[in-house]
Amino acid sequence: MKTARKALAWLAAVLLMAALAGCGTKEAEKPTKEFASSDGVVSVMLAEDWKTEDAGVDGWIGAVSKDESDGLIVAQFVKGVDAVGLSDIKDAFEDTYSASEIKAEDGSGLVPGWENTEAYSCKMSVEGTSGNGYFVYGETDYAYYAILYVSEKMNDDKIAYVRNICGSFKENAPEVENNSAVETTDTIRWINGTYAVLTAINGWDYNMFGGMPANDDSMALVQSMLSEWWDVTDKASADETIEWLIGEGHRMDFAEMMDMLAEDGFSEIPEAERADYLLNNYTNMTDEIAQQYAAFYAGYDEKGIDVISAWDYSRAVSVIANCYIAGYYTETEALDKALEVASVIQTAYGSWDAFIDSYMVGYEYWAEESSDERRAVYEELKAAPDSPYQLDWNIELQKSW
Repeated sequence: MKTARKALAWLAAVLLMAALAGCGTKEAEKPTKEFASSDGVVSVMLAEDWKTEDAGVDGWIGAVSKDESDGLIVAQFVKGVDAVGLSDIKDAFEDTYSASEIKAEDGSGLVPGWENTEAYSCKMSVEGTSGNGYFVYGETDYAYYAILYVSEKMNDDKIAYVRNICGSFKENAPEVENNSAVETTDTIRWINGTYAVLTAINGWDYNMFGGMPANDDSMALVQSMLSEWWDVTDKASADETIEWLIGEGHRMDFAEMMDMLAEDGFSEIPEAERADYLLNNYTNMTDEIAQQYAAFYAGYDEKGIDVISAWDYSRAVSVIANCYIAGYYTETEALDKALEVASVIQTAYGSWDAFIDSYMVGYEYWAEESSDERRAVYEELKAAPDSPYQLDWNIELQKSW
């Protein structure tokens, strides 16, 4: 997304400065021709006198009208390669273009082959230069997409033209290689559920072990991510990290801190006064963190270390699955390890909700921020008909590979 944001910022300046260069004409009345991305995967029909602009990102289309009064971007984010979801893309567009006065438009059936299509009209500004925009977001099995049309003046004719462009969208998605040899069963889907919140946040497939097809492209992507986030670069470092998460993780530091509070007599302080006690007796303690730690202690006092253990266990399974995609484990090795951790998880908790509650406490302890956004992802996933959270928590976890 960093590369995409740079391209968006550059094109924003190009397109909005172009938007002030002319008064525009009725583009819908002109003959059209096909404009395709450099990788040949996507195309749209534009007035034949439009000019291609270098979008700076493979798989994107950039173009401006002949009089440079209007501009277009078609952005493509391949699933399993670009670690984003639709919400990330929307945030990037709206932030880069300083979108305001955003108004939802009818996106139903607007783009052939898209699902979860959303359309918006808005005002936009880049470095003091203002314009009008029409944003369309959606996804296919292959990728997430965004279409942005920008103009100095957006009238009914322009909106009709934009919607015609959207209707001309074509995708010629390449067949994605997947080296997985294992059929996805309910046991594997249950395992996937232990880290599905993170998978969804990354914009990946929560019903696929590892979140994406296993191939050379995904291998390179995940190797880079494992190195950056976990210092995992091979099987030995993978083993070490996973052993730490399963046997110790952040829950050991958490327990030590809670025990220290207990030794300070924290349990004798009424719950309603604990946050104030922390603020008055510990340096570098904000009100929000004090409230969190008061809640952490109450949970630890009731449930012990399992109030946070799900955070470590979930990430252990996630790292295991990632190490399969990265090529550090075979598929069978990774699934065997994941099944062992899943069995521990199933024994420690009585439901998906209980497991996720513990996961969220762990996230808040680790990140020192609210888990509300992740909680919203979980609730959305839980309602999805294909979600692993539709599976009974107590299913028999069987080796099927």
